[in-house]
Amino acid sequence: MQTPAAPAVPETSVTIPSPVSASGQADHLSQRFVAWVRAAAPYIHAFRGKTFVLGFGGEVAAGELAQTLAYDCNLLAALGVRLVLVHGARPQIEAELDRRGLSPRYHKGLRVTDAAALECVKAAMAVTRIEVEALLSQGLPNTPMAGSFMRVTGGNFVTAKPVGVVDGVDYGFTGTVRKVIAEEIAADLDQQNVVLMSPLGVSPAGEIFNMSMEAVAEAVAIALKAEKLIYLCDAPGLLDSKGGLIEAITADDAEAKLKTGEGMTEDLDLYLPCAIRAVRQGVGRAHLIDRDKDGGLLLEFFTPQGVGTVLTRDPLFRLREATIEDVGALGSVIAPMEADGTLVRRSRERLEEEIERFTVVDYDGVLVGCAALYPFIDERAAEMACVAVVPQHRRAGLGEMLLRRMESRARALGVERLFVLTTRTADWFRERGFREAPPEDLPRQKREMYDVSRRSKVFMKTL
Repeated sequence: MQTPAAPAVPETSVTIPSPVSASGQADHLSQRFVAWVRAAAPYIHAFRGKTFVLGFGGEVAAGELAQTLAYDCNLLAALGVRLVLVHGARPQIEAELDRRGLSPRYHKGLRVTDAAALECVKAAMAVTRIEVEALLSQGLPNTPMAGSFMRVTGGNFVTAKPVGVVDGVDYGFTGTVRKVIAEEIAADLDQQNVVLMSPLGVSPAGEIFNMSMEAVAEAVAIALKAEKLIYLCDAPGLLDSKGGLIEAITADDAEAKLKTGEGMTEDLDLYLPCAIRAVRQGVGRAHLIDRDKDGGLLLEFFTPQGVGTVLTRDPLFRLREATIEDVGALGSVIAPMEADGTLVRRSRERLEEEIERFTVVDYDGVLVGCAALYPFIDERAAEMACVAVVPQHRRAGLGEMLLRRMESRARALGVERLFVLTTRTADWFRERGFREAPPEDLPRQKREMYDVSRRSKVFMKTL
């Protein structure tokens, strides 16, 4: 899925399971399935009644995964998601132009649509829409859509205006969105319909204009104040300089990346500006997902790590001080590292007593990391302890974030030395400016509590 980057905190040791019998394997698979369903439950609750706008090109509509995409859209609708689908038809239009002996014309990535090309656009759009609607209308036995009926609707929900002349190029019947009649779309969604839209619009004068799929999806998502705007594209998402997937990015950082042109593809060049504008104008999230990833929608929305890139106006990861309400979640985060001996066990009572010492990482409302600070003011020292990040986010730089917060808190208290005790993560701390020290260098109170049997190494850093 992505090229591994340097982990934010070192990985815990991995135990290779011993061979199991067929029945044992079945039990294991059953347990994994149950665990997945339970893990997906919070997302199901969160998305029920929310509006998703999904934009996809003609390549998707005509591709091998079109049928499974219809299955996944059906499942989302069954779970209570309000779906608006906006399809494109670029390859279908190209084929129609070729059939009629016409050549496509583009300027700045946008089709130039003269009268002859418009006829090709209308023909291709009509066929593509019918084929997508047919996929969404199936209900055969032994398929994921068995027993279901998706009511697919559409209409003149978008009025258009001409692009006009740009750089001396007359775009003809190429248009842009003038207005989205959001209340009519919302009324259809209220009736549990799935709204399917083609990127064609009519002007008040009755002229038909060809619009880009991505621009229509953006405008509709903004008008509906959608929870999510999703584009299926020709890339796994945005990639970093090493080719690794960028799982989450802010609009500002995405705009900076767009300007560099690094790692951009044809689709990303078109879709990313729309995604940036959408989140800045009130859309909750924008997602870029690989159009060739079977089940990409389900993996993106019902697993913690997802499979694409999510754009937000503000960072998804948020550092904050822990409260008493976090005790249960905090215990879940540190429990695996307590079980393998990386962390010293802490009872719930102890967590409640020491909760004000903890800083936690909040990921879109879910606690995914933590660290605690124990000051020894008389000796101008402090211990950074209980550093933990859930496995699926250990490459997101959260360890660095927590370390910087602990250093900031320590300095505010007048601390001059920050120390840690560790049995497994020595290299990680050494790489971040800590030096190994003997237990005798610990503050007196901590020295008296030092557990010789754990053989923890002491690392110190001067602030």
